[in-house]
Amino acid sequence: MGTINTGDTAWILVAIALVMMMTPALAFFYGGMVRRKNILSTLNLSFIILGLISVQWVLFGYTLAFGPSQGGFVGGISFLGLAGVGEAPNATYADNIPHLAFAAYQMMFAIITPALITGAFVERIRFKTFLVFTLLWATVIYDPVAHWVWGAGGFLRELGALDFAGGTVVHITAGFGALAFALVIGPRKGYGKAPMEPSRIPYTVLGAGLLWMGWFGFNGGSALAANGLAVQAIVTSNTAAATASLVWMFLSWGVDDKPSILGIATGAVVGLVAITPAAGFVTPLAAMVIGGVAAAISYYSIRLRQRIGLDESLDVWACHGMGGLWGALATGLFATTTVNSGGADGVFYGNPSQFLIQAGAAAIVIVFAFGLTFVIAKVLDRTMGLRVTVNEEEVGLDISEHGERIYA
Repeated sequence: MGTINTGDTAWILVAIALVMMMTPALAFFYGGMVRRKNILSTLNLSFIILGLISVQWVLFGYTLAFGPSQGGFVGGISFLGLAGVGEAPNATYADNIPHLAFAAYQMMFAIITPALITGAFVERIRFKTFLVFTLLWATVIYDPVAHWVWGAGGFLRELGALDFAGGTVVHITAGFGALAFALVIGPRKGYGKAPMEPSRIPYTVLGAGLLWMGWFGFNGGSALAANGLAVQAIVTSNTAAATASLVWMFLSWGVDDKPSILGIATGAVVGLVAITPAAGFVTPLAAMVIGGVAAAISYYSIRLRQRIGLDESLDVWACHGMGGLWGALATGLFATTTVNSGGADGVFYGNPSQFLIQAGAAAIVIVFAFGLTFVIAKVLDRTMGLRVTVNEEEVGLDISEHGERIYA
């Protein structure tokens, strides 16, 4: 039995608050990019997940992710209703903080991950179907993958896959799940013909700034202690975000002739996405490379998506899927035990096998998340219907789904 460290516990409580803030921050980040008639609906898609997944996590989500391993694929039911998850530490995960603090911290990751997916289907999703989808997705995709990578006995963890704060668990699952869902639901009415410009870019910039701040809890808190590793993760996170915002600015300036404010904000988020799996394993200079390359990958992924005419509305796949994939692979290149003795060395530190492990883990999660999301979306489309009617979409989801307007 470990001993509770009050300083570590205080930091994790702060990190819980920081990561919780990221979900309403995401709501603003997405809300600013849709048309005025769908702003409230888009804000709510993230906000309601705070309620829905908080309850799911307490009832059975936590035990599926972190309960005693069942063959390396899912947790057992020992922690149903958070039974036995209390003030005493759980030495398996963190012997310095209350077990309940660890569970609450992980809850915030479980909340924001399905919220990320909402960017794929804004402005046309039927709300009641969305609620069912989110509950199913969190239960059969997020919780098992969290166990594979982070759970004691999880098969990808046993394989040696590194994911400091969720590049694979959060961003790859959400990004490639979003791509699958977008293929099933189809484009918005008038996509490619009618103007669909962002209506509130200040919302998006505000959301990006709050996400950047919250990410210090997301990555720094993943050290699970108030120590040097937490500081390392915060510095690498900030460095990657800063570099990616600059690279995106120069790309939009050079290619589109204007340094887009929306692009700069998006670039910062992409840098944060990419550094997430590596934050506690790499140096600040490596973080600079990871963030800069991530900006270019996501920038050109968006252009590819636009070229093929796919309406994955707010580019969850390009930013989180591709950014997370690059981050997972980059961890296999730049990780070093001089930063974290509990990690591993990557290719540039004499261990090419780590890159193969990272690539294999990412491939497994991509296939699982994309394939199962596609199946869930197809089944729900045929049984409940994914989309609102054409008339409801034309009026806007704020009125047709919620009976409210953003402004009187």
